[in-house]
Amino acid sequence: MKLAGAPASTPVLAPAAGVDAGGPGAITGARDVVRDEAMTAGSAEGRTRDAVTRLVQESGPLTAAALAGRLGLSSAAVRRHLDALVADGILVEVRPRSSNPRGRGRPARAYALTDAGRAGFGHAYDDLASTALRYLRDTGGEAAVAAFAEHRASTLIARIGSQLTTPEFAGAGPRDKAGLVAAALTAEGYAAKVTPAGNAGQGSQICQHHCPVAHVAAEFPQLCEAETRALASVLGANVQRLATIAHGDGVCTTHVSHASTSTTTTRSMTTRSTTTEAVPDREAHR
Repeated sequence: MKLAGAPASTPVLAPAAGVDAGGPGAITGARDVVRDEAMTAGSAEGRTRDAVTRLVQESGPLTAAALAGRLGLSSAAVRRHLDALVADGILVEVRPRSSNPRGRGRPARAYALTDAGRAGFGHAYDDLASTALRYLRDTGGEAAVAAFAEHRASTLIARIGSQLTTPEFAGAGPRDKAGLVAAALTAEGYAAKVTPAGNAGQGSQICQHHCPVAHVAAEFPQLCEAETRALASVLGANVQRLATIAHGDGVCTTHVSHASTSTTTTRSMTTRSTTTEAVPDREAHR
C-alpha cells in the first residue's frame, strides 16, 4: 500500500500500540514513551551512582578501574559517573597510596567521599546529643542541663554578635533590630524571617523555619527556653516564644514587643504560660 502522492520508496509507519494515529493522542502517547524511557534511564544512573558512593564509603578511596571491576561496568562508564559525582560535590579526586613507590608512570586517580558525600549516609548526632544530655541529667541533675542550655545559647549569641554590635544595629528601631537578628540566625542555619504582629507598631515575630536541635529539644525544652532568653537579651525587648518546632509546631515563632521597656520576659515551653501582653493569634503564624 502506498500513500497518495508519495514516492514509491516512502514507507508507511504504523502507529505505536495504544496510540490513535492521526489524533492528538498520537503526540501525547509519543511524549509519554520518551518521558518513561528518560525516567527509567535516570533511575538506572541514580542507582549506579549510589552503588559507586556506597563502595567508596565502605572501602575508602578507589580508582575507576577498581570500581569498574566491582560493579561489572566498563571503565569509561564508571568515569562518566565519577565525573558527575565530582561535579555534584559528592566525590573528590585524591592521590592514592602507592603499593609500589618506585613504579613508573603516573598513578591512577582515586576518588574519595567529601563531607557532603558522607552527610548523605546520615549520622546519629541527634541520638548522641540526647544520650549526652540524659547522662548529664542523671549525674548532675536538671540544674546541669539548664546550665548547658544557657551555655549553648550564649555561644550562639557570641557567634552572631559580630553582626549585632554595629552602629546600624544600635540605632535601629525594634522591627529593624528583629530583622537583623533574623538575618544573623539565618546565617546560622535557622532560616529565619520577620513578620509584623498585631496592630501597626505593636510588635514583630521572628519565625525560624528550621531548628538544628529540634529532635533533642523535644526531650530537653531547656534548650528552647535558654535561646528565648538570649534573644530577649540581644534585642533588649519583651519577647515571648509562641511556638516551637520541637513542640510539634511547623515553625519556631518568637513575638518581639515594640513597647519601650527595660525588662524582658519569656514563655516557658514546659508550662506554656501567657504572660506577655498583646500576643497575636498563634494559629495564624504556624
